Amino acid sequence: MSTTQKVAVVTGGNRGLGFETSRQLAKKGYQVILTSRDEAKGQAAAEKLQAEGLDVIFHLLDVTNHESSKQLAEFIRQQFGKVDVLVNNAGIYIDDQAGENSIFDAKIDILEQTIETNVYGALQVTQALIPLMNENNYGRIVNVSSGMGQLHDMDGGSPAYRISKTALNALTRIFASELKGTNILVNSVCPGWVKTDLGGAKAPRTPEQGVDTIVWLATAADGSATGGFFRDRQPINW
Repeated sequence: MSTTQKVAVVTGGNRGLGFETSRQLAKKGYQVILTSRDEAKGQAAAEKLQAEGLDVIFHLLDVTNHESSKQLAEFIRQQFGKVDVLVNNAGIYIDDQAGENSIFDAKIDILEQTIETNVYGALQVTQALIPLMNENNYGRIVNVSSGMGQLHDMDGGSPAYRISKTALNALTRIFASELKGTNILVNSVCPGWVKTDLGGAKAPRTPEQGVDTIVWLATAADGSATGGFFRDRQPINW
């Protein structure tokens, strides 16, 4: 790796949006660290991208485990000495599986599991990697959110997922505010309804279309937006 090559971390990179984000960033010349909590799936995903001639390596990461985030940060420090991009993509959507699509039936354990991954996970990984970004005064953090977390258009159903994405958006705002005056930009993205394991086959968007705005923000120029919520490269309401 050259010292000028930018280093990007993508959480939940073994499939769907995370996998395609890893591919597109690597195509732009980034050294990508594809992370996943499933070692076999993550390694297979990284090898698939390596076979395409891309600079992608795998590193195990369980976003719900604080030690796991610290180990990732230490690995990056020793191996690369910096990190330029973090895409917090790892997330779960288990309301449907639990058969609880109404707030009246919402179970606290489903809420806890969802928030642990979608909110605390993103928080812990971000906390672990920001010191490396601060050292070089450069960072792009992209939180993969959802229109289902928009208070502006808040609807019923899928309460755990909705609450988790609203909270993730709050993290975006708080981090962006506390990082004002630095060259570390933090934004949320709604990728839209995308054909992935999570989105299903009926979704109208391809993974390439879904990750376009994620990659756009991850590679944004100095002085670009921070603390925003974007869809199709346009700001949207919180």
